[in-house]
Amino acid sequence: MAEKLTADIYDLPTKNGAFERPRSVFNSRISSRPGSQFPAEKDRYVLYINMGCPWASRTNLVRTLKGLESIIQLVVLDWELFPHGWSFTGRDGTATKDPLYGFTQLSELYFKANPEYDGRYTVPVLWDKKLETVVSNESSDIIRMLYEEFDTLLPKERREANKLGGGLLPRHLKDEIEGMNSWVYDTINNGRAYEDAVKKLFVSLDGVEEILSESEGPYLFGKYITEADIRLYPTIARFDVAYYTLLICNFWMIKEHYPEIQKWFQRLYWDESEETRGAFRKSTDFNAIKKGRRSPPRILFENGPSISGL
Repeated sequence: MAEKLTADIYDLPTKNGAFERPRSVFNSRISSRPGSQFPAEKDRYVLYINMGCPWASRTNLVRTLKGLESIIQLVVLDWELFPHGWSFTGRDGTATKDPLYGFTQLSELYFKANPEYDGRYTVPVLWDKKLETVVSNESSDIIRMLYEEFDTLLPKERREANKLGGGLLPRHLKDEIEGMNSWVYDTINNGRAYEDAVKKLFVSLDGVEEILSESEGPYLFGKYITEADIRLYPTIARFDVAYYTLLICNFWMIKEHYPEIQKWFQRLYWDESEETRGAFRKSTDFNAIKKGRRSPPRILFENGPSISGL
C-alpha cells in the first residue's frame, strides 16, 4: 500500500514521449431509468475536482451550467500535483480534508472503492456516497451523465428537451459534434509526442478558427452552446496563460493570432445570462491554472514562436 501511495504520479508520458490521459477503469453510469444501480438522486453523489485540471474543469462547468449545485456536492482539492497525487490541504480555499471520510489524499478514496486499485489517482471523480464507490473518473462520461440524467430533478426550463436548439447534444447535430469532439480531443485537448503534436495542434486551431468564422452564430455549431463548446473551452482557457510557455506550444498565442477563437472564448467567459449561469467563468481559476502547471524539466523552443508572428 505504501508503494502505491508514493508512486510517481508525474510519470504520464508513454515511450514515444506522448502525454496521454490513462484509460479509466471506473466506467459505471448514473441513469434516470428505473432499477438503475446508480440512480439519479439528490445528495447521493460527490464530484471531486481541482481547478487547474482541464478534464475536471469541464465537469464542474456542466454542474453549474445545468444548475446541479444543490443536487451534486462539489469538493475541490489543492491545485498542486504532489508526488503522491492530489491532496486536501485547505490552501486557497480548497478542502482541508475529504468531507466524507477525513482522507488527506485522493488516492485514499480510490483505495476505499477498490483496495487492489493500481492505477493513477486522477480527477475528476464522481463518487457514490450510498454504495461508497467511484461511479466514474472519465470526464467525457461524467459530463453527459450530468446534463442527461438529472433533468427530472430540475425545473422544466433547464431540461435538455426544452432547450432552444435541442440542448447540448441535439439529435440532428450529434454525429457532427462527436466527430469534432474526436479530433479536438486527439489534436488539441490530449497531448501526443511533442514534435508530432505541436504542428497538428496549430493546424487544428486553424480549423477551429475557420469553423467559428463560418458559423451562423457565436458558437461552434451556431446560435446555441453545445457539448463541443464545453469540451474545447477548458483548453482554450489555459492556452495563453499556461500551455503556450510551460508546454512549449509557442507558435502562436490565441489572443494574438486567432481572433474568432478569442472572441468565442471571451463571450463564454463573461456570459452571466440565465443560459450559462456564469458557468464558464466560475469554472475558470487562472491562478490555479498557472500554479498547477508544473514546468517541464527542460525548456525547448525549437518549434516556435513563428517569425511571422513576432
